[in-house]
This record gives sequence, C-alpha cells and structure tokens, in this order.
Amino acid sequence: MTGGSRLFPVSPWMPLEMSPFDGWGLLSAFLALLCCTGSGEEAFEVRMWPEQLMVESGESRVINCSTTCTQPNTGGLETTLHKTLLEEQDQWKLYEVFNISQDTDVICHFTCSGKQESKSLNISVFHPPKQVLLKLWPTLVAVGRSFTIQCRVPSVAPLEGLTVTLLHGSEIVYSQTFVGTTLSPQEATVTHNTMAHREDDRHNFSCRAEMDLRSRGGDLVHSVSDPQALDVYEPAQDNQVVAIITVVSVLLFLFVTSVLLCFVFGQQWHQRRTGTYGVQAAWRRLRWVYRA
Repeated sequence: MTGGSRLFPVSPWMPLEMSPFDGWGLLSAFLALLCCTGSGEEAFEVRMWPEQLMVESGESRVINCSTTCTQPNTGGLETTLHKTLLEEQDQWKLYEVFNISQDTDVICHFTCSGKQESKSLNISVFHPPKQVLLKLWPTLVAVGRSFTIQCRVPSVAPLEGLTVTLLHGSEIVYSQTFVGTTLSPQEATVTHNTMAHREDDRHNFSCRAEMDLRSRGGDLVHSVSDPQALDVYEPAQDNQVVAIITVVSVLLFLFVTSVLLCFVFGQQWHQRRTGTYGVQAAWRRLRWVYRA
C-alpha cells in the first residue's frame, strides 16, 4: 500500500527484544534467594576475656563471656569450678570462678537462632617463689681467694620464665633464666663461684627470684632473700696466724720437754739417795695396798 504503513509478519525464530531492567531483576531475585536460604542460622562469634589466664593456686578470677549475636537465646559458662554470675546483659555475662587449684578449661557458649557457638579458655596454675634462700661459703675469706654463692628457690613452677639473680648491693653478680615446660613444683638452684675483693664486705649479698608470666596471662612476681654478709680480710693476716700457731707450738714443746727432764732428773736424784727409783717404790707400795 502506497503512503500507508507496511506490516511485516513476525518470524517465530526471532526473539523478542529484552528490556535491560529484566536482567537486573533476575540478579536481584537470585541474591534474595541466597540471602533467604539459611537465614535461620545467623553467623555470630563468641568471645572470652581474658584470652589467657595464669593464677596462683587457690585464687579466684573474673571471666567475661560475650557474643556478637544481638538477641541470643541462651548462653553461659561451663566449668568444674565453683562459679557465680556477677552481672549480665543480652550480649554478655560476667562470672567469677573460685578456688582454682589445678590446670582446667572453662567453656563459654551462646545459642543464636538455633545455632550454638562456643569458645574455651585454659586456666594454668603457677607456684610463686615464696622462699628464696641464700648461702655463702666460706663466710670468712681472704682477698683474692674464691668463695661460693648459692641461691635456692624451693617449690616453684613453672620453671620457664623464672630468672634468679645474685646481687652484691644493687650490682648484679650473676643471673640465670630457666627453661622447661614442667608444671609440677620443683626446686631451682643457682651456684656461682667468684673471687673475693676488698670492697665485698661493704655491701651485703642477696638473691632475687622473678617470674614473668605476663605473656601467659599472669603477672610479674618476684621475691628477695634475706641479705648475707661476707667477711673479707687481707692475706697478710694469714702470716700472723701462722706465726701465732708456730709460737704456741714451740712453747708447748718446751713445756712438755721441761716436765720430762724434771721427771728424769728427779728419779736419778731419788735413786742416788735410796738406791731405787721413786717410780719403783711407788709401784711396790701400790701392789702392797692392793694385796692387803
């Protein structure tokens, strides 16, 4: 037809033109399907504070359990220790555990939309250096001679992180840091040999035991021994002592010799007068008394 619109038949093989908005609609529907699937199990975390904990045997500690779930169904702290709930709100609970006497685990748990999550905390027990025993031997020493310093720390654990320091006044003489993973209480001993100096008797010796447990959730614990004094003398005094001993020995020898000489001369004098020795006469009288 002239001057009018022309109509063309639609081929069954020609696809209809798709609107650009239809693609976004399908993508949105797909994402909505992914979000809705499993919506009943909302992802959340359970947290504990402190994350590490090391305590002295018999102590108590406060533990906080918390969650990122805004509306948890249930929650709590599982432990074999005696516990008390101090305070709580929807997303956290504050507990105190008592009489921690051995290594143990505590578990914090929360349930959110039917899903349960938990977190555990290991509590370690340590034995601090309550006694620090220092010994010097000998306690009297000449300048330039050697003497021994020994420090004992009984019933301490763990040895890892324990540092024993020998002190002369505020000056460090010797220091030793122990290693090992044994948690049972044992004795730590440090022995050091050194030379005596003239100024060593001006200050006392002492021993400091220090446990650094901060990296394991504990504190910095230390203890110091009672001070010990060292008597130092000049070597010249040794010669004086030898001289005194020599003189006393000579005098004792002369005394014993003079007594023996007097006895011998006395017996000879008695023999010249009586014809017999005084010792023989005394022996005869003693035998006669015995027979009578």
